Amino acid sequence: MDIHRINTKIKEYQQSGKRLFATSSFQTRSVVLLHVLSRINKHIPIYFINTGFHFAETIQYKERVTELLDLHVINLLPHVPKSMQTNTQGNLMFTYDPDYCCYLNKVQPVEALFEQYDVWVNGVRAGQNSNRRSFREEEQAGQGTIRYHPLLSWTNEEVEAYIDKYRLPVHPLEAKGYKSIGCEPCTQPANGGEHERDARWRGMKKTECGLHLRQP
Repeated sequence: MDIHRINTKIKEYQQSGKRLFATSSFQTRSVVLLHVLSRINKHIPIYFINTGFHFAETIQYKERVTELLDLHVINLLPHVPKSMQTNTQGNLMFTYDPDYCCYLNKVQPVEALFEQYDVWVNGVRAGQNSNRRSFREEEQAGQGTIRYHPLLSWTNEEVEAYIDKYRLPVHPLEAKGYKSIGCEPCTQPANGGEHERDARWRGMKKTECGLHLRQP
């Protein structure tokens, strides 16, 4: 857990004139990156990708963590209203095309930020799934923006030790068996022995919302 290295890297970006932003889903493990950034520079904007489908507990947790760490959090909303995210029967898109639902509510809003910023700081970790194991600490995101993954090599044990060390709050749904928390319609509690992301999009051939898929 080399916090000094992360501090040095972020300051290098800033000293070279690069504009930074971060995104956060405000899960329990998200709080580590948020805490690290709050100790380096509280003015780095943290975008909360507000899909409109989050658990009420996630919104409450976001508000608690934002106040605790004195963060500069910005709600990032979809460009397409929910009224235009339905089929002819009136069913919302997550019921029949979850990939495009993720694109409209998560990917498209974040990609628009690449026009404003040079570095996207996010908290993906290699141990989360096979796709993320192939990541490097720095990669290209789009429009010349750099993806920076400061926690890429951190293990679950290191994340939990950091949370314990600084007595950071945990998401209230963790006590109910949720290990990875996204939008309410596509998130379930984990069964015993499941990987932390196995309860997301259960029963589908889908493991990512699209934000962290490699570009072709």
